[in-house]
Amino acid sequence: MSSGIRFDSVSVAYGKNVVLDGLDLTVEPGEVMALLGPSGSGKTTALRAVAGFVRPVSGRVFIGDRDVTALPPHRRGIGMVVQQYALFPHLRVEENVAFGLRAQKAPRAEIPGRVADALEMTGMGGYAKRYPRELSGGQQQRVAIARALAIRPGVLLLDEPLSALDAQLRSGMLAELARLHRELPDVSILYVTHDQVEALTLADRIAVMDRARLRDCGTPQELYRAPRTAFTASFVGNANLLPVSVGVGSVSLGGAEVKVDTGEVAAGVGATLCVRPHLVGLGDGPNSLEGTVTEVQWRGATHRVYVDVAGHSVKADVRELREPPALGSGVTVHFAPEDAVLLAAGVTDG
Repeated sequence: MSSGIRFDSVSVAYGKNVVLDGLDLTVEPGEVMALLGPSGSGKTTALRAVAGFVRPVSGRVFIGDRDVTALPPHRRGIGMVVQQYALFPHLRVEENVAFGLRAQKAPRAEIPGRVADALEMTGMGGYAKRYPRELSGGQQQRVAIARALAIRPGVLLLDEPLSALDAQLRSGMLAELARLHRELPDVSILYVTHDQVEALTLADRIAVMDRARLRDCGTPQELYRAPRTAFTASFVGNANLLPVSVGVGSVSLGGAEVKVDTGEVAAGVGATLCVRPHLVGLGDGPNSLEGTVTEVQWRGATHRVYVDVAGHSVKADVRELREPPALGSGVTVHFAPEDAVLLAAGVTDG
């Protein structure tokens, strides 16, 4: 049965230290919601409030239509996966996966079949008799996910589940989690991460958190292409954030006029112009700006070129250059008006 999650003005504090401040957020049934933010932003606290490991000082937590704020963790009907795997080293894989079922007193005759189903779903069907020490890190994490799925939860909580894996394993597990979501369309997933690639890859929506508060929420495409705050722009992807003065249908950057959609930002005020590095080109084009090369980084398929424009650093990610510009040389950078987003001064700090 599908269950969503709802935070109703949830606050968590330890003494006078508020670690989650008035969170209002709804995860729809079957939705993957990523909680994205730096360390100390409150994202893990929010997940632990759903799990029942922390008690809010105010507000309510709902799973489906049930108010679970006061319920112990084992009565909430959730599955949870953490970064340390938390497998029992003395139990075989199948016994680890069966642990939650036995704790919930599932009918004994059903347990072997449900364990086998969960292991097959995570690609671990051939490892049922092994011990955790006989598995790689990626395989152990798959077992942890199988254990969470075996109880057939309406809600799955993932707390930085890939952070302990190396880059290649992490990429493979991302694909596995995406596949699992397609196979479990009714399960609501709350996914805590500080890794923007994971959030952009997996999430239907991303909730951006900072300093115990929700700063922004939207689809990955919305937050990447049209961020509402400078914090969102810098944390979801990479961004050039340039201070500008607003005119009518254009802005001024170091005395140079730049054509952009000024929207509802009033003329005569200061604002921040957001342009993604991969949308900045070298050479003449719309919104051309003159500058000086300060650094060139080769990144395999691309070069990142840093250009000083009127005292501000502009990053341009371009296809690998046969002859990169020399440090100190003058260059022209450009970007299309529709590729820039103007952030009003009042929202640039989140």
